[in-house]
Amino acid sequence: MNVPEQIITFEGVSIKIKREDLLHPFVSGNKFRKLKYNLLEAKNQKKTVLLTFGGAFSNHILATAAAGFENGFKTIGIIRGDELVEKINQNPTLKKASEFGMTFEFVTREEYRKKTSEEFIQKLTQKFGDFYLLPEGGTNDLAIKGCEEILNSDDLTYINVCCAVGTGGTISGVINSTSNVQKVWGFPALKGSFLKEDIRKFANKDNWELVDGYDFGGYGKISDELIFFINEFYSKYKIPLDPIYTGKMMFGVFEKIKEGFFKKDEKILVIHTGGLQGIDGMNIALKNKNFNTIQFND
Repeated sequence: MNVPEQIITFEGVSIKIKREDLLHPFVSGNKFRKLKYNLLEAKNQKKTVLLTFGGAFSNHILATAAAGFENGFKTIGIIRGDELVEKINQNPTLKKASEFGMTFEFVTREEYRKKTSEEFIQKLTQKFGDFYLLPEGGTNDLAIKGCEEILNSDDLTYINVCCAVGTGGTISGVINSTSNVQKVWGFPALKGSFLKEDIRKFANKDNWELVDGYDFGGYGKISDELIFFINEFYSKYKIPLDPIYTGKMMFGVFEKIKEGFFKKDEKILVIHTGGLQGIDGMNIALKNKNFNTIQFND
């Protein structure tokens, strides 16, 4: 699969951006990779329903809805936040997922925390019948297998590989497909030492490290500084970034270049993992708080 790539230069350092976000209009980036083999397994098991979990603006929820629609599956989304039940049409992510035929089950945040318990899954089975279960964010062994296909032979010439980190699935697949001379740098989108343990569950090499300090306060947290960076980045390079994952990662990459962390003769490969669909919803929230919004205007 040929993925578009763009070369940019920042302070004399060459950066190749792997545009995984362009793989599919709704199943973009790492979600495309994570779902690929899970969909095949669901078909092998003769399942007709996909069930998964996510928040109000979840990339995974919309990707599952779109992929299910295209591949003949019914889809069910267990959504965190029962207050959203009357707000589907006000939420761009949920509205589009609904248009792809996804059925929603809205649960309280307290209930949502039990999503991996046997009791909770049993209740879902009793209500919805037989289904193929996809974890929140889509990370499992089959998702890692898909993410191992992100890098190709040309990418192996890059010493430094940078990737945003959410649940740890995408970076684990990337790590597994690197050469022994490569180093993978993960930029977490959230706080928490648990990420290293989650990555170690799936990664089979030790050539990686997390670069902390660019989560902007935690998952889903952003600032005017980050918004300004995303807008300026698009203005200069015509590459859209999302504020949850790729924007934070690229901000961190640029900061590390300015610090001299990356050597100028060592090219950098950056994985653009998608996530752009959530920007419309994020902009609604930003407007309500009188923040600047993300604008991709030519």
